[in-house]
Amino acid sequence: MASPLNAVLGAVLATAFWTVLGYALARHVLPRVLALGAAPVVGWAVFSAATLPILTLVGFSLRAVVGAAVLALIVAGGSLVMRRTRFDRSAAATAAPVIPPLGYAAAVILALVPASAIVPKFSAAGVYLADPIFDHSKISIIDAMTRQGLPPVNPVFGEFGAAGRLAYYYLWHFSAAELALPLRASGWEADIALTWFTAFAALCLMMGVAVWLGKRSGAAFLVVALAAATSLRTPLSLLFGSGFGLEPFLRRPNGFAGWLFQSAWAPQHLMAASCVVTAMLLLIHYAQRQSAARLVTLALMVAAGFESSSYVGGVTFVVAALAAAPILFAGVAPARRARFGRGLAAAAVLAVAFALPFIRDQLAAVTARGDGSPIVLHPFEVLGDMFPVPLRRLLDLPAYWLILLPIEFPACFVAGAIALVAALRATTRGPERTAVAVLVALAGAGLAISWLLVGTLGDNNDLGLRAVLPAAMILIAGAAAGTMRAPRRGLIAATALGGLLLSLPDTVSLIRSNIAGTPAPDASTFAQTPDLWAAVRRYAAPTARVANNPLYLQDLTTWPVNISWALVADRSSCFAGRELALAFAALPADRREAINAQFVRVFAGSGRPADVDDMAKKFACDVIVVVPQDGAWGNDPFAASPDYRLAELRDEQWRIYVKVVDGAQPH
Repeated sequence: MASPLNAVLGAVLATAFWTVLGYALARHVLPRVLALGAAPVVGWAVFSAATLPILTLVGFSLRAVVGAAVLALIVAGGSLVMRRTRFDRSAAATAAPVIPPLGYAAAVILALVPASAIVPKFSAAGVYLADPIFDHSKISIIDAMTRQGLPPVNPVFGEFGAAGRLAYYYLWHFSAAELALPLRASGWEADIALTWFTAFAALCLMMGVAVWLGKRSGAAFLVVALAAATSLRTPLSLLFGSGFGLEPFLRRPNGFAGWLFQSAWAPQHLMAASCVVTAMLLLIHYAQRQSAARLVTLALMVAAGFESSSYVGGVTFVVAALAAAPILFAGVAPARRARFGRGLAAAAVLAVAFALPFIRDQLAAVTARGDGSPIVLHPFEVLGDMFPVPLRRLLDLPAYWLILLPIEFPACFVAGAIALVAALRATTRGPERTAVAVLVALAGAGLAISWLLVGTLGDNNDLGLRAVLPAAMILIAGAAAGTMRAPRRGLIAATALGGLLLSLPDTVSLIRSNIAGTPAPDASTFAQTPDLWAAVRRYAAPTARVANNPLYLQDLTTWPVNISWALVADRSSCFAGRELALAFAALPADRREAINAQFVRVFAGSGRPADVDDMAKKFACDVIVVVPQDGAWGNDPFAASPDYRLAELRDEQWRIYVKVVDGAQPH
């Protein structure tokens, strides 16, 4: 199981390294308060995006990772002792408010909420898991990279003779692997550490933006408070006497939620959102003064955002950049517009060059799946079965803005919108107005994408659920700034703090759930799985693929997923189950469902000899694990198979079979 102590050590190391590196660069390209706020994000993005292609070429090893980190620190040290930039030299910059130390302390504490959701919860009854662990089954990617290097193999599906490339954006998980190698930590421990760091970095960025906009250090504390707000579904359910989902008036909750909820479920998308916000800040300042350092930093931020989430860092950023482009060009003096345009073109070329392998893999995955367009026009579905379908589809359009957003973002949507509009009206022509207008364009783009577009790759509309994150960050920062300094700050403060107070019941429930986990009958069995997978690793080489029941311990998570394999196995699977194949394997839907049914059938004890033969010859399953919870325990199809032989039998615990290769087990 993951050690909380190792996770804390990883979080401290990540914060120290990436913040120092980020500030050394950000102080030359952003004003001081933004440099302080954006430093963790900038350091993470620049280092991760730059080292991924390098370590892919030279080899992903402990020596290479440490060498890259030491070189980066040497460069950062040189940057820190360089002459202060124009941002720091002016008297106004020296006197400008900054994020107070207690603001950082508050961010440290709030970031523990999403991280606690990933930590195993030990009790006398076994080990419990919180609901967000479902989306952290991607920990298998981290383990695969630390074990087998780069480019990453596909840990959830393999076929005989196939390379098994990963059909997923994995920069966030690559950076976790970079963290795991020098600490000799597990992928699970690195994931916990990076989840905390991601939340902390996003909070720092929002605090920086809020202080920059509001010209008051106190805005930093409001950012942390407003980021803690969650949904109004709980108090509204109590008021109207309905279930938590407010059915049948509204559809059931589907993951479209505020910052605190999404920071635990989708940290890779949150980091991409932080990259998008930082990239827009760089665009704002690049329009004021072009420089090579700002251009290269911008390109790396864009690449890092896309490589962490093609939906947030790709689709959302492109739409936001297109919306902001006329504003940026209008704010540039006519004589400098050509140079500004050439700089943007160069940044775009650099970003595409860095992200090209990801772009190629994403396009190949879309083609291989054969599911048609990955994005379609379809309004976000808000209302429930109370309304007839034709009327519902029409009413969903205004309901998104008038009902869903105020419910799911009670502390920041209305307050942030008022604050940003007020700030826009209060500023005259010039850089300040351009900056506010660009941030408004970013927030509007994120909300509009969630409103009208649907991502079709998967069971969930990941595009709609995650595109809202950059908008949420801007709205939180805007509401905090507006409460401190805006023509309508009384109204903004009342709306923001009122929404925060009303959401407290749901916030308390979320925190309690993250810390305590969800009791499950298989919690005691899960506590024994580290011994099972340690036994499997004795027979499975680092490059081997294992097969176990895709539905093993399925009651531990909200949706059935092979969670013990993902968290503890540290070996690739030949087919880890439908939910994981859906995200990671570029398989057409009908073939994916057929393979899933075949593996479930075999481990249920109703498999045919041809199914076992396929596992050996078609799916390259080197090691098989059968446990008493499987139907195959009593009706074992592997016992009589000529393709496998029994390697270890632990009574009432497990059977491990290895594939027969020229009469011998694989090594």
